[in-house]
Amino acid sequence: MSVIITGTGSYVPSNITANDQFEDHRFFSEDGEELSDNTTTIIRKFKAITGISERRYLKPQQVTSDVAAVAAERAISDAGIDPEELDYIVVAHNYGDVTHGHQQSDTVPSLASRVKHLLKIKNPRCVAYDILFGCPGWVEASIQCHAFMKAKMAKKCLVIGAEALSRVVDVHDRDSMIYSDGAGAAILEDIQEKSDHQGVLHHLSATYALEEAHFIYFGPSYNQEETSARNYIKMYGRKIYEFAITKVPQAMKQCMEEAGEDINDLKKVFIHQANEKMDEAIIKRFYKLYDMSAPEGVMPLTINTLGNSSVATVPTLYDLVRRGELKGHEVATGDLIMFASVGAGMNVNAILYRI
Repeated sequence: MSVIITGTGSYVPSNITANDQFEDHRFFSEDGEELSDNTTTIIRKFKAITGISERRYLKPQQVTSDVAAVAAERAISDAGIDPEELDYIVVAHNYGDVTHGHQQSDTVPSLASRVKHLLKIKNPRCVAYDILFGCPGWVEASIQCHAFMKAKMAKKCLVIGAEALSRVVDVHDRDSMIYSDGAGAAILEDIQEKSDHQGVLHHLSATYALEEAHFIYFGPSYNQEETSARNYIKMYGRKIYEFAITKVPQAMKQCMEEAGEDINDLKKVFIHQANEKMDEAIIKRFYKLYDMSAPEGVMPLTINTLGNSSVATVPTLYDLVRRGELKGHEVATGDLIMFASVGAGMNVNAILYRI
């Protein structure tokens, strides 16, 4: 048997927020001091470091489960399956449904149950649940579904990564410019007649929590004049960068070696779109472990225009490339590819996959 991705879908919000729309923001440091650089300089430096020029936000009337359902519908249609045949719906997210203008996260019922409801699936044996695993959530959910299929517990699974980070950002934190919204989905199927050398070949996951658990956390606004008790997504960017460029390449190499595959056969690496400079450093260090230079075009990027939509970045990226919607990138049957991610936890994972 082989676990194959038979369909993909994504939802990229139409609301574009360019960098210059942050010009009227006041940015503060972690200790509450207003940054000395003017906003134009802060934005210019931000663009140079992250590569982000614009990002996408949901419309006010939308929440995360809404766009998760849209991506799911597109993946189901692409796979050409009856949604009533799904055994599992797994939604990876981090902050639930946060209604525009409100500060409370809503996770009951689960987003997966909400998606199942929106898809109008009647079958009670279609089990819907959520996974919280930081930005690597969609990759980890795919790994779980692969395990279900190997254990003969499932034949068809819908795996979704969806997030609306615009609802949990501190507008006085310059890191708020990194985050965006979106959703990506895939249908995974157990295809008995496919070769064992196709589909998911191997995977690897790790959690580093002794020193790294709180590199990404929830905390108050950096603007100490704000009286609200609301908390926002926060991160120690330098620590995350140093962690990611060390641990992710190692995990990717270990995944390749345990699978017994040749690095020269790897066609594309779909890395979580967190930060352009960080992703470039990860891919450079990964190939350096093999005493090689990264091949031109091996790592597609959407971070520049779509920003960091957390769990949605990897499935959205793969969907866009599969559909030929990302200029200069394509995949074909037989290609060896890798999905890899890093995020809150701190978690790292990778999947080696042959199309």
